[in-house]
Amino acid sequence: MNAIAPTAPLRADASTIGVISLAHGVSHFGQLIVPPLFPWIGEAFGLSYTELGLLLTVFFVVSFAGQAIAGFVVDHLGAEKVLYGGLGLMTLAPLGLALSPSYGLMFVFMALAGLGNCVFHPVDFSILNARVSPPRLGHAYAAHGISGNLGWALAPLFVVGITTATGSWRTALLGVSALFALVLLLVWLQRAHLHIERPARSGAASQTGSAGFDFLKLPAVWACFGFFAVYALALGGVQAFAPQAAGKLHDLPAAQVALCLSIYMVAAGAGMVLGGHLVRDPRRSVQIAATGFGVSAVLALFIGLGHWAPLMVLVLFGLMGFGSGIAGPSRDLLVKQATPPGATGRVYGVVYSGLDVGMMLAPLGYGLLMDAGRYREVWLGVATLLGLLILTALNVRRSARPQAMAAAG
Repeated sequence: MNAIAPTAPLRADASTIGVISLAHGVSHFGQLIVPPLFPWIGEAFGLSYTELGLLLTVFFVVSFAGQAIAGFVVDHLGAEKVLYGGLGLMTLAPLGLALSPSYGLMFVFMALAGLGNCVFHPVDFSILNARVSPPRLGHAYAAHGISGNLGWALAPLFVVGITTATGSWRTALLGVSALFALVLLLVWLQRAHLHIERPARSGAASQTGSAGFDFLKLPAVWACFGFFAVYALALGGVQAFAPQAAGKLHDLPAAQVALCLSIYMVAAGAGMVLGGHLVRDPRRSVQIAATGFGVSAVLALFIGLGHWAPLMVLVLFGLMGFGSGIAGPSRDLLVKQATPPGATGRVYGVVYSGLDVGMMLAPLGYGLLMDAGRYREVWLGVATLLGLLILTALNVRRSARPQAMAAAG
């Protein structure tokens, strides 16, 4: 049940959406502070693509292990407190990375960053679903997704820009830590827009499956988990090595390789604006998601199989991101349709840990392909996984509880 009335003023909803979106943007920003620095870190420590990818794998292994647990912590301690903890860890991690004297020590701080990252989805959706009026949830999901993509888009520009200007990747990571500390302060100052009442635990709640581990019996929860795992395998390729693979295939300058990912993420954010408008009818969520991912799969094939001028590669990255962005709000609504009352944190924690599973495997798989010089296969893999998302989205719809679908509609 919402903590505020369904007719809450627009200003109240907008404030909550704004604060949560800012925090979500930081979590995504933090996921992409290291990959753009791979050329510098690799040179500093003499690392292969696979060894660099292992840094990301450690991040997402810890995030995976922590995310499902974080969902229970959110439901028991409250989302607001957990959010502060996550932001605090995300502030400390880049500071430690900047000061790391060795490749081995960087694993410790990548793990710390993963622990901070694990809390955001169960926290964010617990607060949004409880505080935002139902008619505005589609827009809330779109804003939430856009902020994440903006975080992804800005991170490469931020860290590469500072590194290029100062000649030091360590300085760039110190700047990230300072930025995150500022965001933590801003979120704390806006804490009045984050508080939600935790649902009282009762025997009735237990009987309906909203307490403990009963929600794990729902087929839709595991269908959503699989959907997000496949999604992350595709996205992990785009984030970690696909721009560099495109650079090898199409002779892109180094500066343009870094720009590819930012263009993809900005375009995905624009796509989410349209996606949030289209998903006002929840019954269309699967069709919208399938269309968006299908378009992106075709464009990935174009990049992998065609021969393009550098400028056209940037255009294709943008179009591919726009297609994926359209699917974003529908993706999140599919999870809401599968969530029983009182178990939001737990369901989102388990479901979104599927993202971490995919993201922990993707850097290793794509890194091996890069080390072998199989740049075209990197893109064929991304395209195949994007196409597979259409089938997994249909599986989510088949598995969703009829009562959840009816409530969402």
